[in-house]
Amino acid sequence: MIRCIVFTFALLLLLNSALARDEKSIKDLSKALVALAPNVDPGEAERLSVTAHTTARKLAREYHVVLNPEFQAFLVNVGARKRGWCGHWAQDIGTRLKELKLKTLVLHWGVAYDHTSSENNCLVVTARNQPFQDGIILDGWRRAGRLFWCAVKKDDEYEVEQHYGHSGITAWKENPQWSAWLQDYESSEPKSKTTTAAR
Repeated sequence: MIRCIVFTFALLLLLNSALARDEKSIKDLSKALVALAPNVDPGEAERLSVTAHTTARKLAREYHVVLNPEFQAFLVNVGARKRGWCGHWAQDIGTRLKELKLKTLVLHWGVAYDHTSSENNCLVVTARNQPFQDGIILDGWRRAGRLFWCAVKKDDEYEVEQHYGHSGITAWKENPQWSAWLQDYESSEPKSKTTTAAR
């Protein structure tokens, strides 16, 4: 009985800690989105932030994520899981964000190290008429369901020529086909993504 109480208490502490981190990240991402341009609607930025964070956590449960993203990709590759590649995360979070029908923010699809074993796919959010490189990355895959976000130009995990420290040159490029799907609010069904969801 005491073990059960201790276990329950420990579990509640862990859950509370995770929720507190998400709340801070939600607020910080909302502020970063509003800072993209003076015309970004703060309410829209907050809705996007909450939706992206909660969807990433929900997908981790739906995908039955264990350990880290690389192991999850291995499980998908051997047929033990149906979803969990980086492209799946981007598709499913993107589908949810499309439902918001954003007016002051724009969704883009980012790919780093395209068609290699290190390929990663993510979402990038910009203000209207803002270049892709000035946007903010949203990546549910990288932290296995805990939404990772940062400015595209500051993502030192995905840089060109990382052999000798940080190059400061981002490896992220926009995938125009998938960006067009994200920006088409009439169609919510993604087409099959096999080649660019290589993880």
